[in-house]
Amino acid sequence: VHYGPEKLIEWVKRDEESCRYFSSQFEKVFGVGLDEEWARWIEFEHEWQQTNLDSIRQYPTTPFRELCQQPLGSVSRQFYNPEARELYAAVNYPGEFAHIAAIDIDSGSMRKICEIPTPALYYVASLAYDDSTGTLFFTTDNSRSWRDINRVDIETGKVQKVLQNVRTGDLVFNRADRSLWGLQHDNGYTNLVRFPEPYNDGYRLLTLEYGEDMFDIDISPDGRFLSGSLTKIDGSVRLILMGVESLENLDPAYEVLWEFPDNVSANFVFSQDGRYLYGTSYITGTSNIFRYDLEQQIMEGVSNCESGFYRPLPISPDSIITFRYTGDGMVPIMIPNETTDDICAVRYLGQAVYDEHPIVKDWMLGSPLKIDVDSAVVSRGDYSPQKSLRLSSAYPIIEGYKHYTAVGVRLNFIDPVLMNSLDVALSFTPAIEVPSGELAHFRAAYRYLYWKIKGSYNKADFYDLFGPTKTSRKGYSLEIDYTNWIMTERPTSLEYTIYAAGHGGLERLPDYQNIITDVGEFFTVGAELNYQRLRRTIGSVEHEKGLAWTIATDDYIAKSTFYPRVYANLDYGFLLPIDHTSIWLRISAGNSFSNKDDQFSKFYFGGFGNNWIDHATVNRYREFYSFPGVELNEIGGKNYGKAMLELTLPPIRFRRIGIPTFYLNWMRFALFSSVIATDLNDGQKRRKLVNLGAQMNLKVVFFSSLESTFSFGYAAAAEEDRGPTEEWMISLKILR
Repeated sequence: VHYGPEKLIEWVKRDEESCRYFSSQFEKVFGVGLDEEWARWIEFEHEWQQTNLDSIRQYPTTPFRELCQQPLGSVSRQFYNPEARELYAAVNYPGEFAHIAAIDIDSGSMRKICEIPTPALYYVASLAYDDSTGTLFFTTDNSRSWRDINRVDIETGKVQKVLQNVRTGDLVFNRADRSLWGLQHDNGYTNLVRFPEPYNDGYRLLTLEYGEDMFDIDISPDGRFLSGSLTKIDGSVRLILMGVESLENLDPAYEVLWEFPDNVSANFVFSQDGRYLYGTSYITGTSNIFRYDLEQQIMEGVSNCESGFYRPLPISPDSIITFRYTGDGMVPIMIPNETTDDICAVRYLGQAVYDEHPIVKDWMLGSPLKIDVDSAVVSRGDYSPQKSLRLSSAYPIIEGYKHYTAVGVRLNFIDPVLMNSLDVALSFTPAIEVPSGELAHFRAAYRYLYWKIKGSYNKADFYDLFGPTKTSRKGYSLEIDYTNWIMTERPTSLEYTIYAAGHGGLERLPDYQNIITDVGEFFTVGAELNYQRLRRTIGSVEHEKGLAWTIATDDYIAKSTFYPRVYANLDYGFLLPIDHTSIWLRISAGNSFSNKDDQFSKFYFGGFGNNWIDHATVNRYREFYSFPGVELNEIGGKNYGKAMLELTLPPIRFRRIGIPTFYLNWMRFALFSSVIATDLNDGQKRRKLVNLGAQMNLKVVFFSSLESTFSFGYAAAAEEDRGPTEEWMISLKILR
């Protein structure tokens, strides 16, 4: 408003005279530093909002009584049980997993009915209530997947999946015939669907025209009418009414009750007697409650609030339960069921900009109907991912080879629809200490759908320049992997990988840098089956609960001998009553079935495994092959058993530490202790070790958007008849 929209365009556009960094460009355009102007903006915002609050307070604000002291975060539609005096809603707030809660409106206490493993961010899940059986229907897979419909017994918490992958939300229960209704989205169209009892299947009653959508449906208590909000492609919203019997006869006719040309209607539901529809809208600039009188065909105001009321539920002729917005989330309240004309509108900042700078009215995209799509066609025909592979980037690189530095070039190829890619790195070590046969380095990786083929010759790696973990190897290798999923029903996944590789001329084993081998050629084959069902709460920085396991075989074929090895990992964690604090138990065990006792028959453990500058997993201490406190690969055995107990503490979030080009986001601290025993069936070779350690992760942001993680770790290990050892770790995982 103060500087005008032209200055904004000058700031964000890029031309030859623009400063490289956005804060420098800001100061150039506006003549003031970004921090200084931001402080002015905060002061202006406070004044603007205070003016709006003063405007609202010209009339008495609606009195309310809080029903629960705990802010509920995001909430779904709610339902009321008058006999139990309980309110049912799906909630999702920090420090707790999304769930359906029963809230006692007298005491404010809450009990968890069941968890919702895949909530949506704002509405959590769609809910419908069968009060005759005490059953709640709710949706899962609420974001980025096809919705399932489930039901839960309110008293027992027993959950049953009713329908899978039906892509249906906005559920509503028809008391008259016990049918379940909802809105289904398919191929850009919105369908009204009905599922008769026992809900084994359903059918479509209505398909809206392309460009139309419907939401927030409800069915009257007598089962005669269905209401909903209908939006069209021009952005207009209408509150409509349809006859249930007509819909069941596939008659799509509807009556427009009210039009909302500039504001969206939301959450309109029938009163208990079916005469009124209660909902919310931003007609006054604040989300207030309104009711539509179906007999008199008028819309009336019900509230005059300051921060916004949402999802009204009339529970009696004189009371309404609704949610009041707060900075910590929605809080359930009760307000009088009374109409009022004393509502004063607030002023939108966007409207003020429009009034003072009418040029913004021209800042509108044109209609997509005016685009000649056919003229944009470059070619027609079958698409070949391999033939479409093109060079996307090429740049110089430096890499580490053993203890030396190599220089070279990296070439990246990819097809336009990202179905396959090829990455190639060529480098050379200009060091006289390196034998002539090891001066040149090559590695390549080709990916196509679920397949990956990678090969190397005297492999070098950039991250070998920094720290103890080395992946560079003398010699050559060629590997082919296939990875696919058996199940991807969020949050559950079951993935498998099959791989085979050939190696030659290696001095060290591929996975164990400190284990020497002089075998000319050998092969590795294996398979993994990985299961995960992991979850996290809002405000977390990593998974806080769940189960994960791996069953794998990792076998060598060397010296005309087959070395079969199998191992299994199990991780189980749960959330403590303290927000974002969890305990994890991580167990691993493995066995080699080879009769020989050499490097190919053993498992090896040791070290944190992080490099000073890294790109792999931050919390490497959780890997089954890690054992902080001793050297990499120091512990070895033909079989082993290992267990770790980990306490992960809540993250500390920083509001303002740093500058725009470099600032801190959060810090997380974890404590862990592990025990390991190897060669369990050989008393002379058996080793038993224990360690105690900690790791702190610090999320940092470079240039406002490039996230990296600083990690600091310490661990001490002890073994019978040997002195204790210790290890320090510092690592920067870049751009992750």
